[in-house]
Amino acid sequence: MYTRPLARLIEHLQRLPGIGPKTAQRLAFHLLRRPKSEALQLAQALVEATEQIGVCSRCFNLSAEDPCDICRQPGRQGETICVVAEPRDLVAIERTREFKGHYHVLGGLINPMEGIGPEQLRIKELLQRVGADTVKEVILAINPSTEGEMTTMYLSKYVKVLGPRVTRIAFGLPVGGDLEYADEMTLARALEGRREI
Repeated sequence: MYTRPLARLIEHLQRLPGIGPKTAQRLAFHLLRRPKSEALQLAQALVEATEQIGVCSRCFNLSAEDPCDICRQPGRQGETICVVAEPRDLVAIERTREFKGHYHVLGGLINPMEGIGPEQLRIKELLQRVGADTVKEVILAINPSTEGEMTTMYLSKYVKVLGPRVTRIAFGLPVGGDLEYADEMTLARALEGRREI
């Protein structure tokens, strides 16, 4: 149906998360309609990113430098570590400009169905950091999915033994949300996480 190079492009685009066959086709046709220079710039950006970006040896965030920009910031509070599953979660928290501590990126969540156990994540490194540093609080900023809950319980069990306070980010209603449209779990979490005003 497609010429071979177009079929290969669509096939590779489909491998991206959230991209199905139709979206891959639309993206491929869009790229081919643009000037060739734009496609080459995109290809060059992909090559540069894969060649230059690695992980920070301290927090395991994606970075072109080691340690990363966040770990090098002098104003960061070293006694607090915020644990996230993926670098994109770290970015979301950084956008708030509220957290001034350090991070630890696990690289995923415990998921036995996918064959991902604690050994495949950067949990050992987290425990070493907490044990070696003067960490007073570990904040678990992990999504409340089944895998997230499993990971949170596992981390809580092993981090508490080392002495720091273990907390979890609050979950509940989004700003502007309506109670009548919230599911039971969200409402339950909102009630659990309530605080005095």
